[in-house]
Amino acid sequence: MSNEDEKRALARYPVHLGLGGTAVPQPEFNGVQWYAGYGERHDGDGVDGRLLSMHTFSEPWAMWEMHPVGAEVVIVTAGEMTLIQGRDGEGEQTRVRLGVGEYAVNPPGVWHTADVESSATAVFITAGEGTLNEPR
Repeated sequence: MSNEDEKRALARYPVHLGLGGTAVPQPEFNGVQWYAGYGERHDGDGVDGRLLSMHTFSEPWAMWEMHPVGAEVVIVTAGEMTLIQGRDGEGEQTRVRLGVGEYAVNPPGVWHTADVESSATAVFITAGEGTLNEPR
């Protein structure tokens, strides 16, 4: 297999980081329904599996999300975003402005969302088992 055969765009083809140091390229990301298939493909890795993905946003997130079993690392690679941790009425809310090359950690069990003023791209390393989403 040549290097060209192994090369993939992370924004289209996320990677599962699994048990034993494995890195398993995933099928093309095609929206929210993709996550159900991802969970079925890698549920055997439990809390130790991580999803490595990259997304570009041009507006604030429409959802809150929470990862109950592990932390999520968010690394901005282009633009700026404001990561919001903690929903109103559920304790202290933290806002973290992230620029290129900066990262923040969403702790396990903390609801989070993001505001984007123009455009931002970020890499996510997510402990996705049991992830919950709710409208913002």
